[in-house]
Amino acid sequence: MLNKIFRWLLTISGLILGYVLTDIVVKIDYIKHLFNINPTSLTGIIIYIFGILFIGLIFYIISPFIISMVWKLVELLEAGLQKVPTNEIIIGVVGLIIGLLIANLLIGSVASFLQTNSVLSAIGSVISLIVNIVFGTLGVNVAIKKKDELSNVFTFMKKFTKDKKQKIDIRPSQPKILDTSVIIDGRILDILKTGFIEGTIVIPQFVLEELRHIADSSDNLKRARGRRGLDILNEIQKELPVNVEICDKDFPNVAEVDSKLLKLAESLGGKVITNDFNLNKVAEFQGVPVLNINELANAVKPVVIPGEEMNIHIIKDGKESGQGVAYLDDGTMIVVEGGKKYVGEIVDVVVTSVLQTAAGRMIFAKLKNAQDKAV
Repeated sequence: MLNKIFRWLLTISGLILGYVLTDIVVKIDYIKHLFNINPTSLTGIIIYIFGILFIGLIFYIISPFIISMVWKLVELLEAGLQKVPTNEIIIGVVGLIIGLLIANLLIGSVASFLQTNSVLSAIGSVISLIVNIVFGTLGVNVAIKKKDELSNVFTFMKKFTKDKKQKIDIRPSQPKILDTSVIIDGRILDILKTGFIEGTIVIPQFVLEELRHIADSSDNLKRARGRRGLDILNEIQKELPVNVEICDKDFPNVAEVDSKLLKLAESLGGKVITNDFNLNKVAEFQGVPVLNINELANAVKPVVIPGEEMNIHIIKDGKESGQGVAYLDDGTMIVVEGGKKYVGEIVDVVVTSVLQTAAGRMIFAKLKNAQDKAV
């Protein structure tokens, strides 16, 4: 379709050129007197029509060749430009524009003098063309050779402008991929409600399949955990103002769900949200970013320091002789020396030390009344 349009445009151009050339030839005094041509006579009109149609026909015949040559030239230019870095093309164009501006400023100062004579005017046109070519080429070459210095100037200007404005991070948030354990755990629902996690929440199809299998298990505990996970997902999707996507991407050659999660995170450029300690370690080894719910829970637990007094309920014996065990509201275990005989009672204790482990935090304490007696 495009070739047909170009062919007709070239044909029309040929018709116009035929009229111009015929008019020039007919108005030559020698030819005009030799053939006694009058442009308004029938003979003159026929000559004009013949000249117009003849040149137009020539252009119509040769137009496919011209169009083919133009497309080949375009392809060569495109192939050449593909090999040139984009920054060099932009810098080259800027250099060309500057070179042409300088050339026209120089030519403009002598243009009026050259136009006073027809011969000088013709010479001036040639000089103008040469000066434009020279300065245009010079501008491109200088700009490309000085591209590093120009880049430094643009970088400085950009930095100077940025320092004056408030810095705003407009990078898109990474997608967060939920694993099976964190869905069943349920705490992700409360975390999402707070708005601390940004970006799209991705639920892989293979995770949904695993949840469905757990929910269909014959074991009552597993079935309850699977159904709880499905309920959590429904609440996240229906009640929270977050973008939730079901990802159908699968990895048939990978058997384990955890391995699929890590591969999906790599392909999407996202982060895995989990509370699985082993998955966390494997992801760390493979360089996949992970958000561990347990680590978050440990990070936001109240800070307890040695010497602090606490009022606790000892609920069972400890592993060592004479120890009692209590728990804080967040599940942190407190081991009380000499607390075995106070099982079932509420007592005052003094913190002696805090142990942070990968599984969580443990607090060691002594009975306050025992400490007072020792003093």
